[in-house]
Amino acid sequence: MPEIETQAVQSRTAVAGYLRALAEQLEGDDEVHLELGGQSVTVDPTEPLVLKLEGEWDPSGEAGTESIEIELVWGPDADTDETGSGTR
Repeated sequence: MPEIETQAVQSRTAVAGYLRALAEQLEGDDEVHLELGGQSVTVDPTEPLVLKLEGEWDPSGEAGTESIEIELVWGPDADTDETGSGTR
């Protein structure tokens, strides 16, 4: 299975615009085109989508790197059972 993993340093405004454009593509019925860091891929997400969200941070604000990861999964083997929401 082909895979793409890339990164680019951008401003918060640029990242928000990228996510908005992705959201607009997801609302349509067409394929979704992803392009970042000189790499690109076109995918055709089918319903239902599984949204996975992972966040790592230091409440004291003294941590080095903090992160938010967003993952969309679909297809016949996707785990579509809802697992609830948890907070730390």
